[in-house]
Amino acid sequence: MNGKKRSSERMIHSVIGALAFVLIFGWTIFYFPNSFDSSPKFITVSKGQSFSSLADSLSDKGIITSSTTFKLAGRILGVTQKMRVGKYSFVTGVTNLEILEDIEGGLSTINSTVALREGVRTRIFARILKRHIGIDSARFMKAYFDTSLIGIYPHNAHSIEGYLMPDTYSFFWQDDEREIIQRMITEFREFFVDSLQQRMRSLGYDLNDVMTMASIVEGEAVHDDERPIIAGVYYNRLKRRMRLQADPTVWFVVSDTSKRLTKNSLKVNSPYNTYLNYGLPPGPISNPGRQSILAALYPAKHNFVYFVADNNGRHRFARNYDEHQKNVRLYRKARAIAKNSMK
Repeated sequence: MNGKKRSSERMIHSVIGALAFVLIFGWTIFYFPNSFDSSPKFITVSKGQSFSSLADSLSDKGIITSSTTFKLAGRILGVTQKMRVGKYSFVTGVTNLEILEDIEGGLSTINSTVALREGVRTRIFARILKRHIGIDSARFMKAYFDTSLIGIYPHNAHSIEGYLMPDTYSFFWQDDEREIIQRMITEFREFFVDSLQQRMRSLGYDLNDVMTMASIVEGEAVHDDERPIIAGVYYNRLKRRMRLQADPTVWFVVSDTSKRLTKNSLKVNSPYNTYLNYGLPPGPISNPGRQSILAALYPAKHNFVYFVADNNGRHRFARNYDEHQKNVRLYRKARAIAKNSMK
């Protein structure tokens, strides 16, 4: 009897020991708090990333104590193939279980605010979005010539350049590239309402013309009050069969190979070079903002056909070449004074 009793006691002790081990082991891999400084810390789950790579990243950033126990917990729960792409925020004391639940359900994904400024080209937007929210910039640019996305007809556009509305947006990590483009174009369509389309038709221009003009104005103007005046200058030149001679259109062509405009730049053979060609260039040279679009639709009425900078971010306007030359001399004099004062 005593032998049977001792055998039974050993079995009970073994079961209790096994249960205790399982509880301790389970607590260790699932509920042990991960402590770290500089709370909160951030981690990104990217498209195509493996669970093992994610565990190593969490360990490298000091968010988890052990990548081995984290990997084991993920396999037990079956999370290794169920990760949600996103950027996550974790505070000190978070457990492996909480991290895994977050990543499986996308519970603590955070968005990023991205400022996409006026007058920036679409390919630069792609670079900015790649840096801030991890998109594939090449995939973003695949939609560049899909003008069906514009959604306002007729538009006569050759690309979506000019139709991505500059603004401050909130995006999630690696949001779908095409959806981002559609969202920005939707912002443009919501701005370019029926009344503006009617105004466009009354001017005798199509959407591509207006957005091209707006992009040139965006490239020239600094102050909002000058945008309609500058638009008026270019419309006056078009009416008088004068070349636009707009520097931003040349910069659109040479910006990849030159740091500044030179006399040789003005000779570059391109339909966008308005120093050589009459009329508007084939399409927008950047994505203009709302004020420049309004300026292209509601240009100021005047007789100016020239303008030159005044070294203070503003411009001097002239009705003929003689007035313009006087303004150019004033500009050069002011620039020389500014240079001398810096010595």
